Amino acid sequence: MAGPPDRVRVAVVGGGISGVAAAWFLREGLGADADIILFEQRSAIGGHLRVSEVAGVPVDEGAESLLARRPEAVDLARAVGLGDSIVHPADVGAGIWSGGEIRPLPKATVMGVPADPSSLGGLLTDAEIAEAAQRDRPAVPGMPIEADVSIGRLVAERMGRAVADRLVEPLLGGVYAGRADQLSLDATVPALGAAAREHHSLAAAVQSVRQSAPAGGGPVFAGVAGGVGRLPEAVAKASGAGVRTGVTVRELSRTASGWRLVTGPVPEPEVMTADAVVLAVPAAPAARLLRGVADAAAVELAAVETASMAIVTLALPASAFPVAPASSGFLVPPAEGRMIKAVTFSSAKWPWLRDQAGDLVLVRASIGRHGQTHDLQRDDSELAEIALAELRAATGVSGPAVDVRVTRWGGALPQYAVGHLGRVERIRAAVSAVPGLAVCGAVYAGVGVAACIGTAREAAGRVVADVRERHVRIKA
Repeated sequence: MAGPPDRVRVAVVGGGISGVAAAWFLREGLGADADIILFEQRSAIGGHLRVSEVAGVPVDEGAESLLARRPEAVDLARAVGLGDSIVHPADVGAGIWSGGEIRPLPKATVMGVPADPSSLGGLLTDAEIAEAAQRDRPAVPGMPIEADVSIGRLVAERMGRAVADRLVEPLLGGVYAGRADQLSLDATVPALGAAAREHHSLAAAVQSVRQSAPAGGGPVFAGVAGGVGRLPEAVAKASGAGVRTGVTVRELSRTASGWRLVTGPVPEPEVMTADAVVLAVPAAPAARLLRGVADAAAVELAAVETASMAIVTLALPASAFPVAPASSGFLVPPAEGRMIKAVTFSSAKWPWLRDQAGDLVLVRASIGRHGQTHDLQRDDSELAEIALAELRAATGVSGPAVDVRVTRWGGALPQYAVGHLGRVERIRAAVSAVPGLAVCGAVYAGVGVAACIGTAREAAGRVVADVRERHVRIKA
């Protein structure tokens, strides 16, 4: 499969948000005459951004929000024609299910680490609050820190196990489906990592981060009316890329003038050549494709662990709730012994969804933490029953659900272990030594949609520069 000799061709492997964004940025950089081919092994593009109906209402199956204060996602949505659909969540708080009650999520924290432990009354006992203050005195050795550390262990050492387990653990679990004792401070909360190298107490470091945060600046999060899952298709269409779904790239190798990709079944392989390649796939398939191409990167990527999860979406009659949900949802610390790790009252959080839901309440319950694959071995009906039972225990809701959807995301979230930033640097160095090759995705600089788009822009920029440096002729 070869293109015209005077036309540059770039292959993008992976059709999630990172891949389609890379295709869009490539089009911006290479112009209308570039041949951009996107391969996606699933039957549809979008990756973990997908929308389907629950009780006749479109509801996201994966991420439902975009970080508005990081511009990449919102800017791209506007650029591909979704500007009029950008919405913001209702101004409602969130909570933590702790000690049998849903309590307000403390505000003066950074990823659950408090600026003042005395503000944690109701979530922690008086003795636990006193322990946090005693441990984190500036006179106690251990701060400032030098090397990267586990955020959970640092918090436990400086403020006690209760702060780590009741606050930091559920917040990190909600983002990474990971374990605070295994996750990197520098990779998950870089601003706090930097501050912890300058201050003699963790509380002072948190206060510094909060004071340096921009005041005001509008909503923290944004969404898309109709679902964030609309974004990948809009981006792919705007990119003008040739999209090939249901196609797995099995082999990748260099040629004298570029790249050779092998797809299709083993007995009937199909070969395509390209001037450059962007790999926008998770760590494991990226490692497989990079063996023999960038071996050092392949080794590092193969060592990245992932967490699987499931999202149970329930449509419940509003009349079934003793009190109408008035928050965006709540987090659940593992110490509570529950299977669900977070609940989102989607129709309370998003006004557009509330309008469509009518007299229904749409709820999403997340299940799955790193190392707990046994929880996900239950069938869909059992997961739904457990989620509803635990929702009843938390909120008092009664009766059956009107509709249920269970979505499973296997290996969806890369785990940012201690030293992850160093690993990413080594991957990037190995890849950058190979002309016409770039990588992007959730492994590298954050698992959120905006972060993935940021890596896609960087990858596309590298490829565009490489193509131009090699004097490939591109028509204006």
